[in-house]
Amino acid sequence: MKVLVVNAGSSSLKYQLIDMSNEKMIAKGNCERIGADDSVLTHKAADGRSVVVEEAMPTHSEAFTNVIKALTESEASVISSLSEISAVGHRVVQGGMGFTESCLINEEVIAAVEKFNPLAPLHNPANILGIRACIKVFGENVPQVAVFDTSFHSHMPAKAYMYGVPYEYFEKYGVRRYGFHGTSHRYVTDKVAELMGKDVKDLKIITCHLGNGASIAAVNGGVSVDTTMGFTPLDGFIMGTRSGSLDPSVVTFIAENEGKSPAEMDALLNKKSGVLGISGVSNDNRDVCEAAAAGNERAKLAIEMQNYQIIKYIGSYVAAMNGVDAIVFTGGIGENNYDIREAVCDNFTYLGLEIDKEFNKEHAHIKGNSYKISTDASKVAVFAVSTDEEMVIARDTLALVK
Repeated sequence: MKVLVVNAGSSSLKYQLIDMSNEKMIAKGNCERIGADDSVLTHKAADGRSVVVEEAMPTHSEAFTNVIKALTESEASVISSLSEISAVGHRVVQGGMGFTESCLINEEVIAAVEKFNPLAPLHNPANILGIRACIKVFGENVPQVAVFDTSFHSHMPAKAYMYGVPYEYFEKYGVRRYGFHGTSHRYVTDKVAELMGKDVKDLKIITCHLGNGASIAAVNGGVSVDTTMGFTPLDGFIMGTRSGSLDPSVVTFIAENEGKSPAEMDALLNKKSGVLGISGVSNDNRDVCEAAAAGNERAKLAIEMQNYQIIKYIGSYVAAMNGVDAIVFTGGIGENNYDIREAVCDNFTYLGLEIDKEFNKEHAHIKGNSYKISTDASKVAVFAVSTDEEMVIARDTLALVK
């Protein structure tokens, strides 16, 4: 059975075709600048063949049409016809409190997801565009599945997800902590249990998804019991361009003194803050590390702030779960930046945690690999794991279709 995994953005369409008989990726690609005259599709087969299509794609429907042509008719084709794709799995960012598990898509599901648009205005409308375009191209007979970023965190206890604002806003608007990156946290949790040879139900794991967007989750017995991202992905520690948690009065103070509207403050905190705002260099961790190594004090500060905040959250989750069996680093930064892993782990020696610093440094992370960086004597296991969110979506799709 072949499953197409789709992640639709407002002007992009990422995809992977996966053979579920062996869980191998057959092809992947990305349509960029949808809606513009210079749209482009980059398609790559697993065997190394590739094709680039440069033509206008006014909507996601045209993008899907080009994806199908690339999969079936191009020089990098991997299937003979559309009929070989048995189902499509879609990433949907916000499922609110209504979707605690993945589900088959129908009109009722689409209507329900649309109600959560105000909670994820940059993501959910784009996800729905992708779903509708896919249905238009594939027809009604090909099953479509929605896999939600929020569902893995939907079993958090109320003491973890509620905010200290009047309860009526939870009842009226659903103001609470939702958490995101759920498919990644879920994948690496299961992977670490597998690597440790233990049942995930017997483990306390802290998962650190570190990238331009970043979050940490406390996972007890395979269930997310707390996570850093909240009502939106803005919450938590500082990220590439996001401020992370701050005193709410900072928002009102800046707005009043700078004459900024709510929309302008939203843009400031989401797109101009974080590592970019502090360093003044870039939102790319590699550029900031390079600048810090060259003596840029603001770049050094940005890295120190990021590391310190990650340490604080991990420490708080150790306390919340009354212990930890494993800590896992994933995401573009977590998988590749050994300096951050070492700096963070150095603050947990009181737990009996010990990493092999040479191994951590010398083994540059290769995409698709997972390995333990803690020593055999360490009382807490530490791993670097390459996440695979597409595989989670594909597995859920397969299970629901079957």
